[in-house]
Amino acid sequence: MTNQVAWNAIACPPPEDNLNERPVKWCSVSLSDVISRGKRLEASVFDVEAKQAYEIVSHGKYNSVNLIGNNAPVKCAYYGARLKRNYVSRTHKNSIGFVGSAEMLDCYPQPIKFMEDSARTSDLHVKCETLLLSRSGTIGNLAFVSKTLSKMLVSEHAIRMECNEHPGYVYTYLKTRIGQLILKSNVYGAVIQEIEPDHLAAIPIPDAPPILKQEIHQLIVRSYDLRDESNALLDEAEALLKAELHLPELDELDVKRYDQTADVDTFNVKLHDMNGRLDASYHVPIVDAIVTHLEKYAAEVTTVGDKRISNDVILPGRFKRVYVEEGYGCVFIGGKQIYELDPSEKKYLSKKNHAKIMNALAVKQNTLLITRSGTIGKVILVPKHWNQWILSEHIIRVIPSNVDIAGYMFVYLASQYAAPLIKRYTYGAVVDEIDDRHVREIPFPILKNHEIQKKINMLALQANEKRYEAYQLEQKALKLMNEKVIFAQ
Repeated sequence: MTNQVAWNAIACPPPEDNLNERPVKWCSVSLSDVISRGKRLEASVFDVEAKQAYEIVSHGKYNSVNLIGNNAPVKCAYYGARLKRNYVSRTHKNSIGFVGSAEMLDCYPQPIKFMEDSARTSDLHVKCETLLLSRSGTIGNLAFVSKTLSKMLVSEHAIRMECNEHPGYVYTYLKTRIGQLILKSNVYGAVIQEIEPDHLAAIPIPDAPPILKQEIHQLIVRSYDLRDESNALLDEAEALLKAELHLPELDELDVKRYDQTADVDTFNVKLHDMNGRLDASYHVPIVDAIVTHLEKYAAEVTTVGDKRISNDVILPGRFKRVYVEEGYGCVFIGGKQIYELDPSEKKYLSKKNHAKIMNALAVKQNTLLITRSGTIGKVILVPKHWNQWILSEHIIRVIPSNVDIAGYMFVYLASQYAAPLIKRYTYGAVVDEIDDRHVREIPFPILKNHEIQKKINMLALQANEKRYEAYQLEQKALKLMNEKVIFAQ
């Protein structure tokens, strides 16, 4: 059996119409294999697909070398020391953003926790072109440290891999289906799965010619440069918004409290302002302070539901999900993943079983997405490569009235000033939620200077276009890795 045929057995299941119950996977394991794998007896270590992946790499066109070691592509792999996290406020003199192994995957990580930047936290810094690999919980998620991430602290739950050369090549290989199968065969743990740097050392990686390694590496470097450029455009757009509306930091707004000397926030609410809500979180004073400020400096404060702003706000209904293998259905992602450029945990929904609701569930470019449960208020503007992807019913869709408002709407709703206006509508005793009616009621400012509003809109759309280009480059790198390295004849 050739390597390509062996891979087809892994990646190409029968057509959807003929899907049968999966047979039990089994294989024989030699004693020498058990010893070479650290005397481990878990079935996952000797998974059939993982064994086939090992065979493909070991008998490929190019010789394979160990991932870490002498003459290896990775110089060292480690993770930061565990330490007590003493969080500080965003405005603290030496504060620096702290992100976890999930947030590091985001196209523009937005830390919600901050620590004091000092010698104590030095182990949590990361350098450009270091590779980050999630080592517990969800294993194998990868990030390439670029300018954006290098300004933050990263959790010790991410393994750092410093490369001797071509880190983009290593990143691409570990992101392929073959690389992921081999990587995850080293996982251990019955309750919380983990992987250690030592387990990475013996992972085989094809030793392709330097010119091919360099080509793949440069594609990844350029892809992450484009992500940095898109983030810079969004920063510029937000700065314009803040300047035009004279927005101070949130903690500098004039918040009217009932008793300024009390240790907790106290405030009174008039009966005609209750709006049928008795929960204190709906009436927090910061909301009134933000709206009052917007009314003072904006030409008009309307709502997201205004037909000049949005054509529709859609809350999809619940539905039974029928999953299929990759290649036989539509991409499906949840709210947890919407900040990622190329979501790492994509699933695939059956086209046949969801034909009647597919059009209602699919999203289109420049639609705004707002998470409505769990973590409420995550906002993203749908990029071009997400066209016709299916998103969870836990994500509300906002259809802009036209492309001239879409980017501006995204910059405003994704800002720290809109977040309290979205989250105030939260309801639920166990699982927090909001719905489409609440999104329609979110206050929305129209700027006095229409040229500034147009520029903000343009910057946001340009940022999204750069993210699409970044995605295309990474996909090109993955295609080169599969066709010219792993399955090269």
